[in-house]
Amino acid sequence: MSKFVYFFGKDVTDGKGSMRDLLGGKGAGLAEMANLGIPVPPGFTITTEVCVLYLKNKKYSEEVLKQVEEAIDKLETLNNKKLGDPEDPLLVSVRSGARVSMPGMMDTVLNLGLTDKSVLGLANKVNDERFAYDCYRRFISMFGDVVLGIDFDKFESLIEDRKKELKVESDTDLDAKALKDLAERFKGVIKLEKGFDFPQDPKVQLQMAIDAVFESWNNPRAITYRKLNEIDDSWGTAVNVQTMVYGNRGNTSGTGVAFTRNPSTGERKFFGEYLINAQGEDVVAGIRTPDFIDTLGNKIPEAYNQLVDICQKLEAHFKDMQDIEFTIQEGKLYMLQTRTGKRTAASAVKLATDMVAEGLIDKETAVTRVKAEHIDLLLHPRIDPNARLEVIAKGLPASPGAAVGKVVFTAEAAEEMAEKGEKTILVRTETSPEDIGGMAAAQGVLTVRGGMTSHAAVVGRGMGKPCVVGCGEISIDIKSRLFMVNGHTIKEHDYVTIDGSTGSVIIGKVELIDAEISDDLKKILLWADEIRTLGVRTNADNPADAGLARELGAEGIGLCRTEHMFFGEDRIPAVREMIMAEDEKSRKKALKRLLPMQKEDFLGIFRSMEGLPVTIRLLDPPLHEFLPDKEELDAKLRELEASGDCGKIDEVKNVIKRVVSLKELNPMLGHRGCRLGITYPEIYDMQVRAIMEAACELANDGMQIVPEIMIPLVGLVKELSITREEVCKMAETVMAEKGVKIDYKVGTMIELPRAAIVADQIAQEADFFSFGTNDLTQTTFGFSRDDVSKFVPIYQKAGILEHDPFAVLDQEGVGEIMKIGISKGRSVKPELKMGICGEHGGEPKSIHFAHKIGLNYVSCSPYRVPIARLVAAQSTIESRK
Repeated sequence: MSKFVYFFGKDVTDGKGSMRDLLGGKGAGLAEMANLGIPVPPGFTITTEVCVLYLKNKKYSEEVLKQVEEAIDKLETLNNKKLGDPEDPLLVSVRSGARVSMPGMMDTVLNLGLTDKSVLGLANKVNDERFAYDCYRRFISMFGDVVLGIDFDKFESLIEDRKKELKVESDTDLDAKALKDLAERFKGVIKLEKGFDFPQDPKVQLQMAIDAVFESWNNPRAITYRKLNEIDDSWGTAVNVQTMVYGNRGNTSGTGVAFTRNPSTGERKFFGEYLINAQGEDVVAGIRTPDFIDTLGNKIPEAYNQLVDICQKLEAHFKDMQDIEFTIQEGKLYMLQTRTGKRTAASAVKLATDMVAEGLIDKETAVTRVKAEHIDLLLHPRIDPNARLEVIAKGLPASPGAAVGKVVFTAEAAEEMAEKGEKTILVRTETSPEDIGGMAAAQGVLTVRGGMTSHAAVVGRGMGKPCVVGCGEISIDIKSRLFMVNGHTIKEHDYVTIDGSTGSVIIGKVELIDAEISDDLKKILLWADEIRTLGVRTNADNPADAGLARELGAEGIGLCRTEHMFFGEDRIPAVREMIMAEDEKSRKKALKRLLPMQKEDFLGIFRSMEGLPVTIRLLDPPLHEFLPDKEELDAKLRELEASGDCGKIDEVKNVIKRVVSLKELNPMLGHRGCRLGITYPEIYDMQVRAIMEAACELANDGMQIVPEIMIPLVGLVKELSITREEVCKMAETVMAEKGVKIDYKVGTMIELPRAAIVADQIAQEADFFSFGTNDLTQTTFGFSRDDVSKFVPIYQKAGILEHDPFAVLDQEGVGEIMKIGISKGRSVKPELKMGICGEHGGEPKSIHFAHKIGLNYVSCSPYRVPIARLVAAQSTIESRK
């Protein structure tokens, strides 16, 4: 027979702290405190299993009802009181308690068991009519709100009216007569709103309250909280029915919430608030201003000293900061809750390192206590949690951190204002390589179109710039220099704030908190490095990013996107000249201009990564990103024709003709990657020469250089064999010219499903594999990564997709294809080195998956390197279990 109800209390506790999944966090905590001999008002927990069954069937089994009845009998016997007794009634609280803390998301009912008759018995028993009716009016209003769904303001407004009538300011100033009158008025509200009288049978009250708490698992705020915190909807909540104790019994009574350490800073100091002569909801509802916990010792010293001792005992037992609730009834302390306390990012790091130093936990446990999002927050400026915000739109959180600035609509404007020392937010329909200067000059970037791997997202993350993309609600009017969204009009130079960690667009200037890498965080990351088996590299395209990534702990470069080296006003003309060239001679002329630029970049990157591997992807540009804009060319032609400047008209017409001839219907699946290198081998020849000349020159200076040349978009083994032969020929030529031998490797990106399927063939020609998970996701799903923002949010809302597959690796589809590639590749070369170099390399779930399937490393943008180091260690710890 299944056990659905677990009792807790002195000498009769069924559960224990390890039963969180079944009893919920609150129930498990109460059971464990009872087992430790800590004063806990007795009660019982109805399990999460019952919640799941009830929500599915909308009824309880006979066995559940029987076990609840038995628990009520046991509770009445233990307290020597009965529910509804008109002489001395037993009163209980009914609280939710999910396995994961969801503060304030679900519902609570206090003082259950009071009726028109039993309230008189309570008043006589305690000789305090005011106290009894204070409890009764609280119960009726909470029951009306939580159980019957009546707007709480309907009760609150009656309290305010009564205080005005009596000319008093606080609820505590209302006398017994006023509270008795309020109880009657509250019952009148229930009769008016629901058409029936407030129930006078305590057993009926209890069953209705249990139903309501189970139902609250699916209230809108709980659903939203679970979605934001990735909590499983199928878990359900437990219900805790507990004997009431009273903090509203005068000046030797009170109630409070506290933490065993400061949850904001991590400081080892008791932290919390309390109210004298109050019940629990008064503290959290903000009806009265609470006092700091330190002052409780002056008012009820014996209870305070006992509370401090218990909190120290709980922290030592659970080996973590505890969030506790307590009530003091006429000088006697009762503990109502203990659970692992929520904490800020800075606090999480300090708590973890301090507890290692205190011998409370070991290094592995400390590493698991810090979350990826904690590091993300600490590495980027973030919005002050106390700031008031007016969020006017939501996009995709493409690059974390927050930024404040004046709105500008062109890269040129951002650069001009930066020269004057002004901060800007660059707002674009979408960004292109020509916007790179403006992106660098702006504090952050906001785009209407694009996904998590769009140009703005990838470049923003690489720069460490906050970036919100795919905000389709925005409509930009370039001519009028403004954008409109959800009834708001934001003009050029108006201030906005963007939060790249949440995707929020906020009107006006918001206070930010600066990023910091504390000594404690460095310590956590060094411990992570000792534990992890998965390597961590960076995606970096310039010496500055490479140097930053190495400072943040990168063990090499997993992806150097050479097309990104051509961004910038001084380089785009030469690239365009190369692309627009109509013959090999013209193309080689343009490539000659690009060679020294490429070589200079490689010199800087190799210096930054001396002794570490640098994986360089040969040119893989969707050509449309570098072509002149057709609409701008058409406009220029019209201007020239209007002015009669015949000399330039033919020139512009020729450019338009060439742009049209190069236009591709689907450029992301077009003439790019190794296809470009095979049709125009001189392009890759130039790049390999630049790589090897830089490597040879630095090797001559005594530096250890480890180049890995990566051939992109291979789907056929002959594509790789032909390109590899050309690469090796040029590499050997340069080494012969320089008289230097470099140990270089030639590998490929696995970014097409076909490449994974024939990986055993491809492995014969490859020294390494690097999974390009952005394109692999695109080609597996048939989704355009720049257009998914139009429908993926709808898919997520409808439950078709759990995550955006460009943000979180799709393990069922793309992941299975990767497994095929790994298995087939290593069937030919068992020691074949493999990694992830797509944007998924910095996402926690994807890193866990990379560890699980046996990859050697992940590669991610510089600011995500510390996150990858932490998560890689957590993956190792998890796999050991």
